[in-house]
Parts: sequence; structure tokens; C-alpha cells
Amino acid sequence: MKLRTAAALAGAFTLLASAGAALALAPPPAFIAAAVADAGRPAADKARDVYRLPGEMLVYAEVKPGAKIAEMLPGGGYFTRIFSKAVGPAGKVYAVTTPPAQGRPAFALPGYDNVTPVQVQYATMKLPEPVDLVWTSQNYHDLAGNPANDMLAINKAVYDALKPGGIYIVLDHRAREGDNNAPRAFHRIDPMVVARQVMAAGFISAGESDALLRPNDPLVVGSGTLHDDTSQFILKFKKPG
Repeated sequence: MKLRTAAALAGAFTLLASAGAALALAPPPAFIAAAVADAGRPAADKARDVYRLPGEMLVYAEVKPGAKIAEMLPGGGYFTRIFSKAVGPAGKVYAVTTPPAQGRPAFALPGYDNVTPVQVQYATMKLPEPVDLVWTSQNYHDLAGNPANDMLAINKAVYDALKPGGIYIVLDHRAREGDNNAPRAFHRIDPMVVARQVMAAGFISAGESDALLRPNDPLVVGSGTLHDDTSQFILKFKKPG
């Protein structure tokens, strides 16, 4: 995996890809490897690991034992289970969703006692305590693609939920640069749009990982067609502190 620093985002919002900015990540430490190997994870989740590289993603997000994590839109709990085991009994994972639609159960993850479901409106998100990490994967395009959502308010709510120095990770399906219709047409988003929106809320860029970059993805097909085999970006932001 290579990392690219993104200092230029503060000016022209252009991600740099210079050779001097590329660094290799170390393999996941034992506590993260054990979390990925957790016997409680569904077999279907484990089959996706080759595409989603969860161990490397947790390293990039700087997950540590005892950390407090808020996962926005946790879906079926793919990352939630891994976060739960990685942070351990001294840590906490908040599974952050909006109130469930009629007839759909609220998020629950039996057997993972340090996971607490929290129902919020994202633009006014209030968590039980400040957290070290806010994580959202393959979801930001849905939030940004809904014209009813105020993305500045949502990102400011994330900012307020974090401790000083806390990390915000946005992982999503990559769209072509400048394709503003992609969130609704293809369930993708231009990472430059994400960077502009997030940094407008006060975050500073802490880099980008190209671990899930797949050059063969044409970027103009629905992400559901390729599932996990899309080209994806992983942007890291920090709250000053």
C-alpha cells in the first residue's frame, strides 16, 4: 500500500502523487490481525477481506486498543465487528445510524458488548462522549448525493464529535474528477469533492491511501455492478488539536 500526502489540498485541493510522498505501511499488528481473524465474523464478511483489506485500513485509521470509534452508517457490521475486537474491552464503538425506517429493525450486533447503537440526525449528531475516530466507508456518496443533506453541517457535526487531534476517515467508490452527477448515477463520488466539503468544516488533510485503487475500473458504471472490486479512495482528515 502506498500513501500520498495531501498538503496541497489546503490550496488547490489537488492530491499529490510524487515519488517522495509514497510510503509503505507495515503489516497489521497482532491485535488488529486477531480482530480480522475473529471467529465471530460471518463467513461472507471474511470472503470480502481480499477486496477490502480491513487490517491495512485499521492501521491507516490509527486504531488502537482502548480507542473510542464512531462508525457512521455501519451497514451489516463488516467493519463494526473488527473495530469492536481491535479496541478491546477498554474501547468503545458507536454504531451511528438515523432512526430506522418503518418495519426495519434498529442496528444490533449481539455478542459484541462494546458496540453501542446510536440513532441521530447526522447534521446534529450528538454522541455520548468525544471519540478518537469517525469512520464511514462506501456511504459518503449517499449523504452527499441527497440534495436534502447539508454536508457542511454534517461534517461540522463530525468535527464536534471528535477529540482534538481526532481522525475522520472517508472511504468511498471513486468517481471521475468533476463528475457531479456520479453520487446518484453511479453511487460514487469524486474525492476532490469530499476533500473540499470536509476541509470546509475545519479539518486538515492527513493524506490519502491508494490501497484500494483499481486502474481497470472504468468509473462510469454503478458501484453495485462491481461490488467491492471498484476503485476506491481512502481520505484521512484530522481535527486540529
